[in-house]
Amino acid sequence: QVQLVESGGGLVQAGGSLRLSCAASGRTFSSYGMGWFRPAPGKEREFVAAIRWSRGNTYYADSVKGRFTISRDNAKNTVYLQMNSLKPEDTAVYYCAAGIWNWDFNSDSRYDYWGRGTQVTVSS
Repeated sequence: QVQLVESGGGLVQAGGSLRLSCAASGRTFSSYGMGWFRPAPGKEREFVAAIRWSRGNTYYADSVKGRFTISRDNAKNTVYLQMNSLKPEDTAVYYCAAGIWNWDFNSDSRYDYWGRGTQVTVSS
């Protein structure tokens, strides 16, 4: 049974940092890509960042580029999202997801497995 478990959310002041973790289990993810999403006005889920598990290629939404960094630890089967220079508009529940995609990494329909999410709140 595939499980994705997020952790690391919390309350932080604007300009602060948080590191989210996503522990993956239940199958081999070497052929998968991992992504982080969050809800947004008018959308069910907005793409934040993604990483190819095998090669480590990373992709970011324009809104977080230069502030967020996605990475993975193969030995721990864990994906991270380092979030720096946080803004109040980053406040959301952040979801980790796993799927097999090619270049459509920003489409939530390409992801088969989802975690339950972790709340990030940024105060002004």
